Amino acid sequence: MERTRRLRTSNYMRDMVRENHVRIDELIYPIFVTEGENIKHSVESMPGIYQYSLDRLSEEINRIKEAGIKAILIFGIPDHKDEVGSGAYAEDGIVPKAIRQIKKEYEELLIIADVCLCEYTSHGHCGLVKDGVILNDETLPLLAKSSVSYAKAGADIIAPSDMMDLRVKAIREALDEAGFVYTPIMSYSAKFASGYYGPFRDAAHSAPGFGDRKTYQMDPANGQEALREIGEDIEEGADLIIAKPALAYMDIMKEASMKYNIPIVAYNVSGEYAMVKAAAANGWIDEKKIVMENMVGLKRAGAKMIITYHALDVAKWLKEEER
Repeated sequence: MERTRRLRTSNYMRDMVRENHVRIDELIYPIFVTEGENIKHSVESMPGIYQYSLDRLSEEINRIKEAGIKAILIFGIPDHKDEVGSGAYAEDGIVPKAIRQIKKEYEELLIIADVCLCEYTSHGHCGLVKDGVILNDETLPLLAKSSVSYAKAGADIIAPSDMMDLRVKAIREALDEAGFVYTPIMSYSAKFASGYYGPFRDAAHSAPGFGDRKTYQMDPANGQEALREIGEDIEEGADLIIAKPALAYMDIMKEASMKYNIPIVAYNVSGEYAMVKAAAANGWIDEKKIVMENMVGLKRAGAKMIITYHALDVAKWLKEEER
């Protein structure tokens, strides 16, 4: 076809031949729940994002309901941290309490529980530490215990983000043994040691107390290794795969979507969100246009779902377009 512009001549024509669409049903909104009372604390580096205590969590749930969002990813901020991250797997911890409360208020909301120790450890790393080394196998039982605790509270999906080897296998076995055979695992399989996570660490109070996470999160230069990680997690029992961050790693999503018959989830992370918000606040970009272009780009790259802090805005814009 020499005249490809024939299919761009009007809004209706462009709508009819559009290859990828963003739907509200595909959006996952991250939320931060903290210990304490009467807390709605804005995250300075993430405009529009807040930490909520349980007694004010309904405010966020109501915003989610109004937007029509069907799924959330929940992160907990405990009031106590220790060397073994005990708050991560305590059945009366902040995340299980939040899950139970949310299910009472919004029963049909799909709750994805992030599983990691970093918010709960005094050293801020995602696993147990001995002599400055992050221990892999010794961490697995604690991740499994956390997963079962969240499933008991009512979590619909378990999402391990720690990047320990063999954690999907350990979690799958623990969930099955506890009777949660049909609880899926959404694994952060391709999670890179990225500079895009800075604002999240402000929000979740999860910055490492020493060193960095490069011995367990992936080298940003390695694409084939990411595919290997994804393949191993699938073999261990993962039902969905997360690529994180999203915008700088679309190639990983595209290759994974072509190689593996499994839903790929893009995590449009805090740094990506913060950069758009900052540029928009300065009048340098059109926020809506940029965000929606990013969203459709992630779909084009193979993502079936998108975890994004823009979710409430995207849902509003999509509804406006429908009208």
